Amino acid sequence: MLTTLIRDAVEHTGFKLADIEAIVVAKGPGSYTGLRVGVSTAKGLCYALDKPLIAINTLQAMALQLAPFFPGHLLCPMIDARRMEVYAAFFDENNAFVQPTQAVIINENSFQDLLTDHKVVFFGDGAAKCKPLLENHPNAIFLTEDIRPSARTIGQLGAIAFNHAQFEDVAAFEPYYLKDFMSPAPRKASTLVQ
Repeated sequence: MLTTLIRDAVEHTGFKLADIEAIVVAKGPGSYTGLRVGVSTAKGLCYALDKPLIAINTLQAMALQLAPFFPGHLLCPMIDARRMEVYAAFFDENNAFVQPTQAVIINENSFQDLLTDHKVVFFGDGAAKCKPLLENHPNAIFLTEDIRPSARTIGQLGAIAFNHAQFEDVAAFEPYYLKDFMSPAPRKASTLVQ
């Protein structure tokens, strides 16, 4: 259904898929399956339409949503990575990386180096893990709004990348997983079977 929905959305705007100048996709971090489906679809469209591929960091797109509202603050978008781990990065008010994207295991000492000198806005579905450990720090701000990746900001960053001809190698491009996929451990066969 995804490719049908994409075609319908493009045609709803009065264009055809052939009119598109490039395909923009969120490269991650994020859900392994979601990234795989999104990137595979984007690459398929690039091959079929002979268009360039642009990949945007998911956390940077999330930070762009809030940058105008928190001048002078650092922004820390977070995506839940299971257990006590999150995917996180830090951005300044101009949406420039202050600390690169990484998988972080959250504890009471997390981000103390940045919190000492900066007000930091934590948000995204991973921020709930940090809140009980960091909410009492005077420089930690936790949003109550549920901020998720947005096609709008991915498109905005994609337009900038397009203007600078920052394209991916369609054949070699892989999503930005940050850590290896781990499948669930196989179940042991029952010892009661006779």
